[in-house]
Amino acid sequence: MKRREFIAGLGSAAAWPLAARAQAGRKRRIGVLMNLAANDQESVVRLGAFHQGLQELGWAIGRNVQIDYRWGPGDTGLYRTHAAELVTLAPDVILVSGGATPAIQQMTRTVPVVFVQVIDPVSRGIVGSLARPGGNITGFTGIEYGMSAKWLELLKQIAPQVTRTAVVLDRAEIAGGGQLGAIQGVAPLLGVEFTVIDARDSGDIERGITSFAAKPNGGLIVVVAAFATAHRDVIITLAAQHRLPAIYPYRYYVTSGGLISYGPDTIDQYRQAAGYVDRILKGEKPADLPVQAPTKYETVINLKTAKALGLTIPETLLATADEVIQ
Repeated sequence: MKRREFIAGLGSAAAWPLAARAQAGRKRRIGVLMNLAANDQESVVRLGAFHQGLQELGWAIGRNVQIDYRWGPGDTGLYRTHAAELVTLAPDVILVSGGATPAIQQMTRTVPVVFVQVIDPVSRGIVGSLARPGGNITGFTGIEYGMSAKWLELLKQIAPQVTRTAVVLDRAEIAGGGQLGAIQGVAPLLGVEFTVIDARDSGDIERGITSFAAKPNGGLIVVVAAFATAHRDVIITLAAQHRLPAIYPYRYYVTSGGLISYGPDTIDQYRQAAGYVDRILKGEKPADLPVQAPTKYETVINLKTAKALGLTIPETLLATADEVIQ
């Protein structure tokens, strides 16, 4: 079974091991706030990994643990609403995804929180330090700003003809500025002009990409942003329609038809987050659990998309790719 396939029957009592009986006492309560829609396949896979991690540690949904879910695909208003709802339910711990983390932080300084895929949590005031977070929050970081430069390097490697690049981001997202700065710093060294497509919805995305594609030798860089993940099908379709080579931050863009991605293994982080949730449920404090950075970055290439764009992938890039999708 591939690592991203959903583990069928996770919610079934029959699927859980006898180890679940080891978790004695009252049923514990976990709140979950995701930054994607409930019907997004990526949500299914992420939560599948989280559930599996809990299962392996003896937690059985419906038996010794209850999970309350809330969803807010790239919508800060929904983040705040759902954060308030979850805190009101008095959970023992909350798992929160990416950009929804500040909303949870604003609602509680006492309920333990484990975040996943937060960029630069120290400078954003989410934790005091990576080694000793302090407060009620800890978790797993997303990309480092510096690696954003790698996206432009890989884009030039896979599509040498690119001399213009558009960075698709939402300026309202704090993390977008840091990613843009790293790309801006390396662009002159690679002989690439760059512009920004500031987008918050599908209409902005379509207008921005269509306008940018009016001139030749263009390429796209899609940064880490909840809005981009929520609208990834629109972005991928427009890139194909306008024959724009594009690089993305995560594997799931490429499995959906994107050209190439470079970024951390997000699914493994949700599995690891189950370990932190388990430790908190057993009495440890978030303040004492260090924030962990991604342990692996992966390059994924879609050969079918490359062929459609008329690109020949360099053998050196194929040899170093972690996965090549035929």
